[in-house]
Amino acid sequence: MTLFKHSATELQAMLHNKEITISDLTAESFKRVQALDGDVEAFLTLNEEQAKTAAAEMDAVPFEERGPLFGLPIGVKDNIVTNGLRTTAASKILEDFVPIYDATVVEKLRQAGMVTIGKLNMDEFAMGSSNENSAFQNTRNPWNLDHVPGGSSGASAAAVAAGEVPFSLGSDTGGSIRQPAAFCGVVGMKPTYGRVSRSGLIAFASSLDQIGPITRNVADNALLLEAISGLDPKDSTSANVEVPNFAAALTGDIKGLRIAVPSEYLGEGVGEEAKQAVLDALKVLEGLGAVWEEVSLPHSKYALATYYLLSSSEASSNLARFDGIRYGFRAEGTKNLVELYEQTRSQGFGDEVKRRIMLGTYALSSGYYDAYYKKAQKTRTLIKQDFDKVFEKYDVIIGPTTPTPAFKIGEKIDDPLTMYANDILTIPMNLAGVPAISIPCGFADGLPLGLQIIGNHFDESTIYRVAHAYEQSTDFHKQTPQIWEGK
Repeated sequence: MTLFKHSATELQAMLHNKEITISDLTAESFKRVQALDGDVEAFLTLNEEQAKTAAAEMDAVPFEERGPLFGLPIGVKDNIVTNGLRTTAASKILEDFVPIYDATVVEKLRQAGMVTIGKLNMDEFAMGSSNENSAFQNTRNPWNLDHVPGGSSGASAAAVAAGEVPFSLGSDTGGSIRQPAAFCGVVGMKPTYGRVSRSGLIAFASSLDQIGPITRNVADNALLLEAISGLDPKDSTSANVEVPNFAAALTGDIKGLRIAVPSEYLGEGVGEEAKQAVLDALKVLEGLGAVWEEVSLPHSKYALATYYLLSSSEASSNLARFDGIRYGFRAEGTKNLVELYEQTRSQGFGDEVKRRIMLGTYALSSGYYDAYYKKAQKTRTLIKQDFDKVFEKYDVIIGPTTPTPAFKIGEKIDDPLTMYANDILTIPMNLAGVPAISIPCGFADGLPLGLQIIGNHFDESTIYRVAHAYEQSTDFHKQTPQIWEGK
């Protein structure tokens, strides 16, 4: 049995009892990557030499100086910069980019004593819902290698689901942590906007992006979020809000908790299996003493259009820096500066990135700004107000994470609109800035389904309390794909 079937608390106990060492854990991760990643294709760059050296040094640290995550392996999404370790954002334009500093979250991982195993594949510049937009490889879903792992943090979820690492970091702009977590049967949290620093995250849409943890269980997720949270002077959108002990919220007690279930999240377009899994989960929560009522988030129907206008507009601005001048890919044989810009960006960016840059530039252009970008910002405010109104009366909102289980590789890649619609249940939370988690809640055709629990701003503790109570009453989080045991 792999060591990664154990939780963080269990692994720490084993380390303390000298049953295993940190070097053992690190070696286990690389062994599993070697055995399984030929099929899963989650990692783009491995950090083997540095990780093994760090692990050997950490083994000498006295136990009383270690925290709850000390010595545990983690994978990092490849749009989070790592000093001296290649960071590509899965784009040809950054194929050979080696950063000279660490993202704030990477510094915090080091302070917690975690061991970075390597960098994880993604949709190029975090633009996609299936991991099929990477310039380098297609990551596969460990539950069925013919299916996508979700996106853009698909490899972050797949690596945890396959047991290559027990922890990973992803980023979520419109569902990019929660949707892959649902597809891969793991736990993925998008924190409140501002809870976790974005310094060192390669930007897609700055007003929507958030870094968050992906794990196999809720308790581990709470520990990792606490480790990476906090005010950062390097990020002007980082919130000066106290970081609670999230693990302390895992009491199992949800008596009297008020749950809102939006009718829009169980309506047209949501598959029967996803609906039934949510209704079954609500019965479990009712049995634990919670109460639920149906509510309406009336502006949800505008979320998809609002999101793609705003995120593409911000992307067109953020990606202007990739021009071949200071760093990254540069086109050869150009005759002048304009041609250098044109050829570098034409050859360096993939189709989906180009599509969004064009849409965003159009929405921001003179004569169209008021009709598109400004109207989308006003609609975003209405979507946020819907959430504010519901949270006046309810503690959490619950619904499915995705309308269906994971789809097959290649099934939707030529139909961008259908692909975009796959994020319809996760996008509103990014527009409103509220936190949300996806936890396993069932299966359809052997593929996992996710339950989404949404909380008020900076109330991740209540989300974790509900998620943990549900998890302890079910066994979906204990199930692993066949590939886990190397079958």
